[in-house]
Amino acid sequence: MPTKAEQSSATRSALVGAAATLFAERGFADTGTEAVVKAAGVTRGALYHHFTDKVDLFRAVYELVEQRVIADVEKAVQGLTDPLAVLRAGADAFLDACLEPAVQRIVLLEGPAVLGWETWREVDMSYGLGMVTVVLDAAMQTGAIRQAPVEALAHILLGGLNEGAMLMASADDPKAARKRTGEALRVVIDGLART
Repeated sequence: MPTKAEQSSATRSALVGAAATLFAERGFADTGTEAVVKAAGVTRGALYHHFTDKVDLFRAVYELVEQRVIADVEKAVQGLTDPLAVLRAGADAFLDACLEPAVQRIVLLEGPAVLGWETWREVDMSYGLGMVTVVLDAAMQTGAIRQAPVEALAHILLGGLNEGAMLMASADDPKAARKRTGEALRVVIDGLART
């Protein structure tokens, strides 16, 4: 027999999972809470027990998708020891993840509008900024890249990644835009290398 905490966690997971699918397919505006509770197999009361409103639910979905993107990046750089190789592979994995329709719609296109730019940026930074900062710091410590203010450089690099991903998401041909964005980011990353 599951405990109340386990039941609560399962209900929350069901709601977030159902909402993730619906938001990815239909978008935020065209997804009603009734559709979410029906898809999750729970009551409306359960929805409002876990989330204050649909925006709060969207934020949970957005964070879930961000966690998946970060997991893809971590998997891509696993075992790499050269900091420049980590930067290149991490950037490529991020851009590849941003080709997924759910990532494009939830994170890139609707996230800023639904959550508001400040909240969207805060959540985005909480997932990616730390990772980028650690890699840049390690690259500077080992002499792989030139010295620069780490925090500022991390913000600039992450901003470039996000802008490139948004360019891909709004392009008529996202795969062609992915190729061009990847090439441009390689130039930026390679430009950091100590010569």
